[in-house]
Amino acid sequence: MIKERSAKRLVAALLLLSVIPLAAGVFRLISLIGGAEMTPDNARFFEMPLPVVLHILSAGVYAILGPFQFAPGFRRRKPGWHHAAGRVLVLCGLMVGLTGLWMTLFYPIPYGGKLLFALRLLFGLAMVVSILLGFTAILRRDVNRHRAWMTRGYAIGLGAGTQALTEMAGTAIFGPPGDLSKALYMGTGWVINLAVAEWAIRRGYSRHDSKKQQDKRNLGL
Repeated sequence: MIKERSAKRLVAALLLLSVIPLAAGVFRLISLIGGAEMTPDNARFFEMPLPVVLHILSAGVYAILGPFQFAPGFRRRKPGWHHAAGRVLVLCGLMVGLTGLWMTLFYPIPYGGKLLFALRLLFGLAMVVSILLGFTAILRRDVNRHRAWMTRGYAIGLGAGTQALTEMAGTAIFGPPGDLSKALYMGTGWVINLAVAEWAIRRGYSRHDSKKQQDKRNLGL
């Protein structure tokens, strides 16, 4: 029962963390559809809207469906849903990562400088690789590695939610960010998410090993 409540809290927390980037994505779509005034900050989206539209739509699905994959009780009760949603999430996650890389390489981003450019490339590529490794792991029936790599991929994908918090905190403490601080706030968001993901992965392995040892003791091995 405690695990079930913990899983529900985890799903709620992940969905809550997605609220700010999802709201920003919806606002961006509305501005593109409604023909908002073009400015130096948004001109790149109007000149080539397809990558950002695909990025926002796929990120929305990824952020909303993703948390339910981490609820063990939900997976057990609805294995068919878990498998079907997993296929959708692989496609959406790859779309998020690949469109993010494309926008980094070909959109003129008017803030963040070279450090943010490098961080976007690094974490975008890491997200794509994590999802591919997770997908190939489940094809080999390696459930533990599948969960680990998918957790890492989701943590990177959810970076925008944590970055909103790190930037708000940094701005409140140090004032409006410059290029360096903007890059550091965003990088910190990704690092925090990955650190939490690694902690959860190691904790899961530890529990799995403890259960195996307990089963051996029960069998007298």
